[in-house]
Amino acid sequence: MRITNVRAVQPVAANSPPDWRTSLGQILVAVDTDSGLTGYGVGGGGFAGIHVVRTVLRDVLLNQDPDQIDDLWQTMYQSTLAFGRKGLAIMAISGVDLALWDLRGRASSQSVAALLGSPNPGPIPTYCTVWNELDAHLADEHQAFKLHLERPQGEAGIDAMYESVATVRRKIGDQRGLMVDAWMKWDVDMTLRIGERLSDLDVGWIEEPLSPDDWNGYEELRERCPIPIAGGEHEFTSIGFEGIIARKLHTILQPDVCWCGGLTELIRIYERAQTAGIRVCPHRGAEIWSLHAIAALDRDPLAESGRPWMTWVKGQPSIVNGLIEVTDGPGFGIEIDESNLPVMNYDEWSEN
Repeated sequence: MRITNVRAVQPVAANSPPDWRTSLGQILVAVDTDSGLTGYGVGGGGFAGIHVVRTVLRDVLLNQDPDQIDDLWQTMYQSTLAFGRKGLAIMAISGVDLALWDLRGRASSQSVAALLGSPNPGPIPTYCTVWNELDAHLADEHQAFKLHLERPQGEAGIDAMYESVATVRRKIGDQRGLMVDAWMKWDVDMTLRIGERLSDLDVGWIEEPLSPDDWNGYEELRERCPIPIAGGEHEFTSIGFEGIIARKLHTILQPDVCWCGGLTELIRIYERAQTAGIRVCPHRGAEIWSLHAIAALDRDPLAESGRPWMTWVKGQPSIVNGLIEVTDGPGFGIEIDESNLPVMNYDEWSEN
């Protein structure tokens, strides 16, 4: 079997947020072969990512054996080294890598979870990420919840933040998990103050309080913050995670399989983190692209709710009573209806 084409588009997604998550957002990658099989994956980078796929990555993949995934990943990484290593180029590689894994599963009539050694995984608990407050109807639908928090203004802001988190804790009770996400908007001193303030609410982790590059700051938080620190959503490749793991900067690692280099890199991150005794909880893990790895590799599985606007991915399992299960369909078990897939046109979209 040989690769005959590598394609990429950005599907039009209803209710996709009007920010960088759309303008530089999810791209659909297809890897076609001379056997008639096509594998699908999702990466990132919007039209910039599509350009990388259609030019550099396509050029190095044509006529190659798609089952040599590790070798092809290294070839793609090397071909983008001058302008890649992190960011949009790796997001583009992620989509191609996932398509190759989907293709491997389809060719062998196995699920990706089975390829990873778990043909019959059980249900996985889920958590839901919410902004500002928790709607009452969600309180019983997940095993845990994560609340996005802004940068508070002064002590009054911290007091208001505490009340927001306390309100969610009261709604969900003591048996469900509760985490918070600062989205890189705090500093060390603020994180320590907020950590102390929230310490009586059984908060499971504070996510990304600092810039991903502030390793010294994260080292200080590791030593002083009473609440565990999570991060890694905006880190790229297992190489990028090496220093974080070696210095144990985070208690929980959160690689995003559609950004960090694909499933090939997520597997490597799992292996290195587990050797170091560090938990992995992939970003948007309930999406099908991470779910198979969580089902097969995770010793303490917990899957985060995904992007609700990506309805063009058919076969995404539903969350039922706070649990989600992978299907046994080949590859990732999804279908893409290309004949009815509306996609963005750059010239039209950029004018809006």
